[in-house]
Amino acid sequence: MRQPSPGQRQIPVVVLAGFLGSGKTTLLNHLLHRSGGSRIGAIVNDFGAIEIDAMAVAGALGDSTVSLGNGCLCCAVDASELDSYLERLARPDTGIDVIVIEASGLAEPQELVRMLLASEHPGIVYGGLVEVVDAAEFDDTRAKHPELDRHLALADLVVVNKLDRAGDRDRVLGLVHGLVDRAGVVVPATYGRIDPEFLFDCKPSEERIGQLSFDDLHHGHDAEGHSGHLHTAYDSLSFVSEVPLDPRRLMQFLDSRPAGLYRIKGYVDFGAYDVRNRYAVHAVGRFLRFYPEPWASDPRLTQLVLIGSGIDAPALGKELEACKSDAPHTADEHGMWGVLRYVQNPEDDLRDPEL
Repeated sequence: MRQPSPGQRQIPVVVLAGFLGSGKTTLLNHLLHRSGGSRIGAIVNDFGAIEIDAMAVAGALGDSTVSLGNGCLCCAVDASELDSYLERLARPDTGIDVIVIEASGLAEPQELVRMLLASEHPGIVYGGLVEVVDAAEFDDTRAKHPELDRHLALADLVVVNKLDRAGDRDRVLGLVHGLVDRAGVVVPATYGRIDPEFLFDCKPSEERIGQLSFDDLHHGHDAEGHSGHLHTAYDSLSFVSEVPLDPRRLMQFLDSRPAGLYRIKGYVDFGAYDVRNRYAVHAVGRFLRFYPEPWASDPRLTQLVLIGSGIDAPALGKELEACKSDAPHTADEHGMWGVLRYVQNPEDDLRDPEL
């Protein structure tokens, strides 16, 4: 993924995958209607000549959707072609805050993730793989499509949907938990209802001037309210430090981050290890990248937000406190090596070997 220029905003791109009928379009429409004022762009990939899913989404998105019909995106285009579609949505004048790629039910999510990691577009950043599972048909789907186990192991967030129709929901949830990688998060749901903040930062609707948000259009329309939702609560931690962090200690923290810690985002001050740059950090599940960018102004702070399910926020805060470095203003020349492993250079092979 090409480095952004200093000060350039990067739009997260989330891959939304799942087998036919799992509820991907329902989930995407739920996100559109509960976006918190954020503007969502979508690339919708139907498998078939009639683009039913795209039509369902287009009513809410209008001109913020790109429709690709009659084939799987992972087979029909290459990384450069995908960049051309992303360019249509990532232009500054669109005002889009997050892009969701809704893959066809027969797409290979691993290939879509590879294409995003190989993207040459400096205005986007990989935002994670979300796999939607039909709880009511889970056993039959695994029998027909054994590759589902591999998809779940790759996912950063698994939405176990249609739990209201599953007679043995606890058994299904237990099976899914056993298949998901330790870095992944499992969220139970009905009708695709999950908290949008699992996927992107929601803006207050009043921030958007001159345009009705999806929340404005649907205000007061949810007769059921939130009381019947099955999605789990999530935990978050905000960490701010005026003292620089030691890069070795921070990498030890990141390499041992617990299961359920889904997202890490923010900026890190490494002090004397790099006096010119702060480091934007972006972690989704197992995916981790640092982006050095020149300091714009003082004060120089480390500011991090951690989001997950079932995490011990106070314990994580103490671990981050232990990463602070009050050492004299000298730095070991090898101290940044662990961080620099995750700084992507444009000429590198950009595919993540773990995916």
